[in-house]
Order: sequence, then structure tokens, then C-alpha cells
Amino acid sequence: MKLLSSSIALLLVFLAVGCTSENQNKAPELTGPYLGQEPPGLTPIPFASGLVTTNAFEDGGVFSHDMNEFYFVRERPQDRELETIVFTQEKGLWTKTVRAGEDAEPFYRYFAPDGKTMHFGKQYKERTSDGWSDTKSLGPDFEDINIMSLSASSQGTYVIDERRDGDDGLLRYSRLVDGVREAPEPFGSAINSGTRNSHPFIAPDESYIMWDGIKDSGFGNVDLYISFRQPDGSWGRAINMGAAINTDAYEAGPKVTPDGKYLFFVRVVGTTDDNPYSDIDIFWVDAQIIENLRPKQ
Repeated sequence: MKLLSSSIALLLVFLAVGCTSENQNKAPELTGPYLGQEPPGLTPIPFASGLVTTNAFEDGGVFSHDMNEFYFVRERPQDRELETIVFTQEKGLWTKTVRAGEDAEPFYRYFAPDGKTMHFGKQYKERTSDGWSDTKSLGPDFEDINIMSLSASSQGTYVIDERRDGDDGLLRYSRLVDGVREAPEPFGSAINSGTRNSHPFIAPDESYIMWDGIKDSGFGNVDLYISFRQPDGSWGRAINMGAAINTDAYEAGPKVTPDGKYLFFVRVVGTTDDNPYSDIDIFWVDAQIIENLRPKQ
């Protein structure tokens, strides 16, 4: 009888240890807005440390229009191949999928404010009842432009970058007038000064444009800049977004969440001799920082 009791006791201990080990190894459930993360204030912090932001290359972090999908890309350390990671929220719970190879898609991804279009530079997909359509072309006016990024306003205006020789870059815009898409035209010198100019983001109401570039007013590397729409419809001078955002490292890829609450961007936080972008982190900060830069009328 004592032997039986001892065996039962050992079995219970084994089961208890097994359950504890399983619970410790199980990833925590992600619930709530923004992958369940505590929102930042006016000081940028890495987004979802250990989950999204790691000691590797991450870029392209963006939420879908309905805030129920979050996309970003990560470079796999073993082969430096890019994979797209997608978090999807259903009934308040976030789940993760990984897309590699041909399924990874380009990582400069933007969602139009209407939620019906996902842009990849000079290509796009449309939302369908089954998900997303096949990839489509923006048309011949865009084919000869070396586009990395495209952003769209609620009025249908496109803002694109054009990667040129070396590290040079140019920003262009294309309006939608009476249902007709205009050919893209370059912005003036208020925006297209210095070098690099890339990864633009236009506010849905077209009240400002953000991008990254290298200018004399910079902090020593690629910085984030912003230009506000003036009362006469022109664009104001490029404003460096300041020490709260920019450092002597590389900052790039600004975009505001579809709900207008947070600014996302990336920063290089680690380099190696053979890879100056070995560790890029996705940061987020309260979008009030944009309003703090808006010139007082």
C-alpha cells in the first residue's frame, strides 16, 4: 500500500513539473490594441521588444487600415534572407504568421486611407472578399521611376520617392483630379533639398509630408523631416524633426498609424564591418510630437 501511495505521489509530482515547464515555454497570449503593448509618450521607444524588435534587422512596420493586421520584415541571421511577419487580430487575440521566399513580398508596404488598397512602390493589391487581389501595376507613368515607397492621401494623392544614382533621391507627387491620375511631378526645393530624400508619408488630410533625408541641418546621418502645407497651398520648408526623434544614427521610414495616434519609424542601433544595417529597430512615439512641430499661424 505504501509502495502504491509513493508511486502515485511521484506521478503527481512528475505531472506538476511537466505542466509548469509547458506553461513556462508557452508564449503569452497577445490581446488588446497595438499587439497589447503599453503606448509610448513623447520619447520614442522600441515597438514590442523581444516580439517585433530584436537584435536583428527589422523594418517596414505598418498597421492595416482597420488596425487588425501588423506587418514587418526581419532579416534571418542564418542566411540574411528577408521574411515578412504578419500579426492578425481576431476576437481580440493576435496570432503570428511568417512568409518567406516569394511569399515575403516587398517590405515598403503602405495601406491607403480607404483600407481598400495595399501599395508596394509602383505596384499594389486591392482588398477583395477573399483577402487581397493579385499584384497590379500603377501604370506606364510610373514604370520608369525607381520607386521604393509610396504613400497616399484620402484625396488620392500619391507621394513617391525616386532612388537615383548613388545615395541621391527625389520626392514626387501625383494627384487624382476628377478621377484621372496625373503623371508624377517633383516637389520643389523646399522638400527636394540635400540628398537621399526617400520613404515619404503624406497625412491623410494632406496637411503635412514626412520623409527621411540628408541635409545640412541634420544630426550627422539620415534624419526624419517634415513639411507642413501652407495656407496658400504651397509646402513649407523642410523641418528637421529634432533631437526627440533624430540622433547621429540612421532614422528613416516615418509613418503614422491609421488611427492617427502614433508615429512609427526605424533606427539603426547596431552595425558590423560587413553590414551597416545589421540591427535596425522599429520605434514608436506619440504623434503629438508632429503637432508640436507645426508652425503657429
